[in-house]
Order: sequence, then structure tokens, then C-alpha cells
Amino acid sequence: MSLDVASRSGRPGPEELVPSRYAVRVGEIDVLVVSDGVLPLPTKMLGHNVAETERASWLNDMFLPSDAFDWALNVVLVRSGEQVILIDAGLGLDPELNLPRAGQLVKRLEAAGIDLGSVTDVVLTHMHMDHVGGLLVEGVKDRLRPDLRIHVAAAEVKFWEAPDFTHVNMPAGFPDALRAAAKRFAQEYRSHLRLFDEEHEVAPGVIVRRTGGHTPGHSVVRLSSGGDRLTFAGDAVFAVGFEHPDWYNGFEHNPEEAARVRLRLLTELAGTGEQLVATHLPFPSVGRVAVEGNAFRWVPVFWDY
Repeated sequence: MSLDVASRSGRPGPEELVPSRYAVRVGEIDVLVVSDGVLPLPTKMLGHNVAETERASWLNDMFLPSDAFDWALNVVLVRSGEQVILIDAGLGLDPELNLPRAGQLVKRLEAAGIDLGSVTDVVLTHMHMDHVGGLLVEGVKDRLRPDLRIHVAAAEVKFWEAPDFTHVNMPAGFPDALRAAAKRFAQEYRSHLRLFDEEHEVAPGVIVRRTGGHTPGHSVVRLSSGGDRLTFAGDAVFAVGFEHPDWYNGFEHNPEEAARVRLRLLTELAGTGEQLVATHLPFPSVGRVAVEGNAFRWVPVFWDY
């Protein structure tokens, strides 16, 4: 089934009161943004290097609660030529974390008519559990192709052999859960891994490039076809990062480098005018970047029905 047809097939079920997938065309490349649900987190995760009053002011301006709010979890499915590429795999289902509104990817792919066995490649922006967890859900591996290729930066795999959490600012329990998920993923999928150093072409017009920062092997994926371009930024950009690219996110293992990566990426995207999708921008997360004084402005696209 083509991604375009899949995006329009079926109707929301009783538990799907809002859209959870959104189709985009990038030249000849089909793109489907799929919501993996939402992840409630303390607002301190948005910028732990600034005063609480500064965070509260931004949250108030955005009509958001001051204590905790729901982070979007977005995954992208791409069809380029004969390849079907899943970019990140969502959170999965970790009963220890009690996050019932996340980990929806497999169910929502099924609702869209997408067969897991049709996926030829997976690209991981990094190995945090909200990007690899969907591959660890019981029964998923058995439904994937035996020749599935999983593309991830070599630096990322190396990092998770002995991860450094000294510069993060996460809620209790998350470091252990992240370690466990990354270790299990590496063990279960080692034979499927296709490692790259800096940049790698996954399919025609689909290039993954290591940025570092958020994690040492964090990468972004650029789609390009017929003059159209779209970048999936993974966790390089968060909602607060347009106005405050220098705020440190609690999940960044090297926050200073992550801020530099964010600034470079936003400057580049503002210059090209290409579309941007990111894991934790509000679904469907499709928009562009504009320059706003000394910072940036997020410009969501008008939904196309």
C-alpha cells in the first residue's frame, strides 16, 4: 500500500479521537508522519540551565502548564523507490515507566494499513528508548524482514557500550531505563546494524548525517527530490529551541554541543526554507524555520487535506 493511500484509509477508532498520521510529498518521495503518542515530562526538561522564572514566562506565553506537559513523539515513514524506511521507532511499551499514552507506533501503523514486513530499512537518529523502543515490543522482530537494515552512527553504538550521564538532567528512573533499552536493542539487532561514520545515503534522496550533541551519534535525516527538501531533526530541536536555542534540554548528554548543533541546524533551515519535522514538536510537526531578531520562529504548515 502506498503511503499516500495509507494516510487516507480508515477512520479513527473509538480511542483515536484526533488524527495520528499526516502525509507529505517531497518530490517523488512519500512521507508519513506518525504519532507515537505523548510523553508527560517535567517542564524543567526544557531548559535546566535557566531560572525557573524564565521557563515559567515562556510556558505562560505559550499557554502551557508550568509544572509538566505532554511532549509529542513523532516517527516518520518514507517510501523512496522500492525502499520503505522507518525513521526512528518510538517508545515501545515499558511497564516500569507507566506511560500508557506513548508507545502507539505499531498500533497506528497497522491502522494505516502499513505492514511491518514491508519496511526495508530503519534509520535511528539515536538510541534513546523513545527512538528504539518500538523495535523491542514483543512480537515486532518476528514480523520484520530477516534482511532488514538498521542504519545508525557508529559513534552512537560505541557510546551506549558505556554511556555517560554526568551532564543530563533527567527524572529519576530514566537513566537506568535508557541504558537497559539501548543494551537490549544492541543485543537483539546487532546483525542488522549498518554503521556509518558521518554521512550515508540510505535510499535515493534519503541521506542520514551525524550531528552529535544530543548524543555522540545523534543524526538528522534529509530528504531531497525534485527540488523539494525536508529534514527530520530527531532531538536536535525542541519547541522552546526556536526562541531559546541556548537552553539545555534535560536529555542532552553534551548540552553545550547540542546547543551549537541546534543553532547551526536552525540557521541552515532558515536559509534553505525547507520543511522541518522533529520528534518532539507538536504533531504533525511539519513546518519551516524563520529568523526572528536574534533567534528563530517556528512556522507550521497549513494542513493539507
